[in-house]
Amino acid sequence: MGQIDVQNLTKEYTPGVRAVDDVSLTVGEGEFVVLVGPSGCGKTTLLRCIGGLETVTAGRILIGERDVTKLQPSARDLAMVFQNYALYPHMTVRKNLGYGLRVRKTPKKEIVRRVAEAAKLLELEELLDRRPGQLSGGQQQRVAMGRALVREPAAFLMDEPLSNLDALLRVATRGEILKLQRRLGTTTVYVTHDQVEAMTMGDRIAVMNRGVIQQLGSPQQLYEDPRNVFVAGFVGSPPMNLVPAPIVGAGGTSLTAGFRPEHVHVANGAGDSVRFSAKVDNVEYLGDEQLVHATVKETRIIAKLPPDRTIGVGEDATFAVPRQNLYLFDAETQERVN
Repeated sequence: MGQIDVQNLTKEYTPGVRAVDDVSLTVGEGEFVVLVGPSGCGKTTLLRCIGGLETVTAGRILIGERDVTKLQPSARDLAMVFQNYALYPHMTVRKNLGYGLRVRKTPKKEIVRRVAEAAKLLELEELLDRRPGQLSGGQQQRVAMGRALVREPAAFLMDEPLSNLDALLRVATRGEILKLQRRLGTTTVYVTHDQVEAMTMGDRIAVMNRGVIQQLGSPQQLYEDPRNVFVAGFVGSPPMNLVPAPIVGAGGTSLTAGFRPEHVHVANGAGDSVRFSAKVDNVEYLGDEQLVHATVKETRIIAKLPPDRTIGVGEDATFAVPRQNLYLFDAETQERVN
């Protein structure tokens, strides 16, 4: 019942200006799909269309076998969590969490069970008798997320629900969201601009730009087999190095060469590699690794090197990238060619 089918969906705010452009996407029952991309790419608009908060210009949306394209949000059996908290200021945390269940006339014992479970999951147990005005922004966001979790709907729609949490709690909470989602088996569409968050949470990831899904696949597929320059440069932390192919001896002027920072080595003369000289601009020591920022013919690159490799700022170093780790893209179309 929880499968979501988006069929040729277009959303125009003004004629000819498309926030979402002919997007088709199927989210399988129980699947966790992440929409990721830069600000303005259309990911939140697509989510809001699925939720019924935006009227679509063209296309259809099905949940299960129901065409919900023209239904109100309340009729779609979806639970939504957005960046704004939208909590009832006069209600306690406990009542905010259980409000949607009370409206649906859920038995009292079931409400108590679900609220207690959500409170424990989101570390809200000591805050249950407080009102939203007595909470920090991060605490309010956790309450808003908990209110959706207790409903156990056909699908969850989440728009950057962790954005106001501190770094440690954000990591812990995304793990708990996944744990709960796996246990409930609830279909989930999750929006974030953070590609690390996307890579660690999604069964599949839809990378969006300019209202279009550039590539849809598993985290491993997107990382190892990017379809174009945009996906290659967006997925990965640090991102893939993308340089004119001739400056690293990887091809002609019609090509862009891509290589991951972890595949850059200090040249040792062995193996089938491309080699190039670069001036070291900065070195970030991170304990288990070091990120070396360098410039090759006015183009910046990053190398991820072992921490015991001594390399100094200002040094002219020779680097190598194994040919098997080189990606080549058409410089004009930006599509992958190898």
